Amino acid sequence: MTKLNYEAAHTVTGCGEETVVPAGNLLGKYFPMIRTREDIRERIGENVELKSLFERWSETDQEMFLDYCSGIRGIKVLYDGIFKEIFNPEATPERLEELLSLLLDRDVHIKAVLPNDSVRLGAESALLYTDIIVELEDESLADIEIQKIGYAFPGERCACYSADHLLRQYKRVRGKKGKRFHYRDIKNVYTIVFFEKSPQEFHKQPEQWLHIFRQSSDSGLILNLLQEYVFVPLDIFVKSMDNKSIDSRLEAWLTFLSTEEPERIIELITRYPQFKTMYQDIYEICLNIEKVMNMYSKELAQLDHNTVLYMIDEMQEQLDRQRKELCENEVKLNEIEGKLGQTEGKLSQTEGKLSQAKGELSQAKGELSQAKGELSQAKGELSQAKGELSQ
Repeated sequence: MTKLNYEAAHTVTGCGEETVVPAGNLLGKYFPMIRTREDIRERIGENVELKSLFERWSETDQEMFLDYCSGIRGIKVLYDGIFKEIFNPEATPERLEELLSLLLDRDVHIKAVLPNDSVRLGAESALLYTDIIVELEDESLADIEIQKIGYAFPGERCACYSADHLLRQYKRVRGKKGKRFHYRDIKNVYTIVFFEKSPQEFHKQPEQWLHIFRQSSDSGLILNLLQEYVFVPLDIFVKSMDNKSIDSRLEAWLTFLSTEEPERIIELITRYPQFKTMYQDIYEICLNIEKVMNMYSKELAQLDHNTVLYMIDEMQEQLDRQRKELCENEVKLNEIEGKLGQTEGKLSQTEGKLSQAKGELSQAKGELSQAKGELSQAKGELSQAKGELSQ
């Protein structure tokens, strides 16, 4: 995070009156409606409920909240309440349309916002900042997800949710058209996922912050299989932008979604003035202290819950990995035991042969001893015969 200087101050004019802005509050120069930390603290202290809520937060969370609302750092656009206000498809569709057009590399116009009746499990939906489903002008669907923490098996899970949306579209269109239904009436389903903290799979390619998946054949045959995916690991994008200027509209949008650095925000609104309007909308929301405090409190509670879920997910993955290793070791042990059994059989067979050989050797020794006796007797008889012959 950029170090800020609080030593000096400057004055800006807005709404017919002058406001003194601390030097550390760089954004105050561009958004005069931003309140100072002292003013925010005073307003919180005037309301018993807000004061009680504020005091329940940790000191770190209190300071973070004051930094966000006073412009010391940029507020998180990814917060559910902020994102839905800024990207409301019914109020300001052009914002989401431009972002989707850049990601999908096609001209996008939003026709309607659809209710989200996904089969997503409750625990998994808690890992999301937001999940918006819109129908585009050509009747294709776009599911826009922002995930706080990327969960395990991102590809498999997104494929399941995409299939769910595809089936919902099939049922809706078939129910509407009846006997006139044809499969060409089913349009593409786009799943666009932004990760604030991306899963480990994405860090195997630390330079890539945009991944587009389309199904294709190894034979060159072209079929429209309807499902496409766009993954944007924002944490990798932020690292890739270190010491680099914003050079494209897509980089501008992703910077808007991911940065909290005032210097970067100033660069963004200077080069692309349309984002200044969006930040003005955000700081207008921040003027409603009660609303923004409740939103922040909800995000803190959700973050704690998400951390627990993420740890459980990681522990489950580790447990599965250990179980797999245990099974592999058990197979190896069984193989070793089998080989040991074979060796023991061969050893037992060898011992039998050795015992038989010992018996045969003992018998041979007996026969040899008997032969020696007979030879000795023959020698005696020969000696006696020699004596008689000599006489």
